[in-house]
Amino acid sequence: MKCKMLALLITVSICCGIISAQDGEDKLAKYFENLDHKLNAIEKLADDILWYHKVGDVARIDKVYMTGPPLWKEKNPTALGAGDPVKFWSYVFVPVDIDPARKYPLIVFPHGGVHSDFGTYYTHIIRELMAQQYIVVAAEYRGSTGYGKGHYQKIDYGGLEIEDVNASREFMLTNCEFVDKNRVGIIGWSHGGLIALMNVFEHPENYKVAYAGVPVSDLIARMGYQTQEYRDLYSADYHIGKPAHEDLEEYRRRSPAWQAHKLQTPLLIHTNTNDDDVNVLEVEHLIKSLKAENKKFEYKIYEEIPGGHSFNRMDTKIAREIRLEIYRFLDQYLSPPRAFKSVRELEKAAYKF
Repeated sequence: MKCKMLALLITVSICCGIISAQDGEDKLAKYFENLDHKLNAIEKLADDILWYHKVGDVARIDKVYMTGPPLWKEKNPTALGAGDPVKFWSYVFVPVDIDPARKYPLIVFPHGGVHSDFGTYYTHIIRELMAQQYIVVAAEYRGSTGYGKGHYQKIDYGGLEIEDVNASREFMLTNCEFVDKNRVGIIGWSHGGLIALMNVFEHPENYKVAYAGVPVSDLIARMGYQTQEYRDLYSADYHIGKPAHEDLEEYRRRSPAWQAHKLQTPLLIHTNTNDDDVNVLEVEHLIKSLKAENKKFEYKIYEEIPGGHSFNRMDTKIAREIRLEIYRFLDQYLSPPRAFKSVRELEKAAYKF
C-alpha cells in the first residue's frame, strides 16, 4: 500500500510540474533501494533464528561485535567519526561437546558474494566442521548484506574486507582460551575463496592451511566477461569508483592471480569447468601464476560436475566425496580431534536423519 501511495504521489507531482520525470524516477529508485536493505535486514534476522534451529543441537552459536580497519577512503575525511574503525558482526560456532580445558583448531570461514552474508546455505558444512570439533568464526565483513545501507556501502572487495576477516581470527585467539593459536586454517568459496587466498598472501604467519573453492582470481579478466550491471558494483562511487580500464593497477592489486608470488601457506584449490559464475579461466590463471612462481600447492580442475559454481557445496554424493577430500587436506595441518574417516561419517554429521 505504501509503495502504491508513493508511486501515485510521484506521478501526480510529475503531472503538476512540481518535479521532473527524471526526479520522480530517481526518488522511486532510492525508495526501492532503501526497501531492499530493510528486507535484507529482515531476512538476516530470520536466518539468525534458523541457525539455532538447524545447528543448535551440535553447536553453541553466538554473534560477536568487533572492529576492523577504518574505511579505505572517506567521503568526508574531516567529518565526525572519519577514520574510526569499521564495526561488524561475526558468527561463532563452537561444538557443544568440547572440553574447555583443551585446545581446538579454528577455521576462519569468510562467506562469498560481492554483497552477501553468512547464511544457512552453509548449514551442512558447519555441521560437518562441528562433528570434527573445529571452532568456526565467520565474519560479516564490510559490504555484507542484512545490516543496512551504511554497512553495504562500506564494501572494499579484495581490500580491507580481508583485514576484517583476519580481525575475526584475532578476536577468537584473544577471547577464546580453547582455541589453539597454532592450528588456524581458512576456507572459502567464490569471493570467500578470494578472501582466503588474500589472507594467506598478506598474513602467511597467521594460517597453517588454506582452501579456496572456485575462487574469484582475476578481477581484470572478470570485468571482461561479466555484465555491465556487475561491473557497476565496482565502479560505484562508494567502492573502487572507476572501471578496470581506468585503473588496471587497482584491480590487479585486488586479484589473487596477480599476487601469487606471496604464497607461503599450504593451499588446496578446486574449480569446475562448467562454473557459470567464476569462469574456469580465472582459476586457471591463478594456477599458472602459482606454478610460474614455483609455489607448492595442490589443485584439481573438475570436469563438468553437476552444480556448476556450487558443485562441492551441495548435498549430492559427489559433493560430499569432494568435501571429504577437502577435510583430509585440512586435517594434515590442523589435526581435529574427530577427523572423518569416511563419507558415511560425514553424512551422519551433516544431516539429522
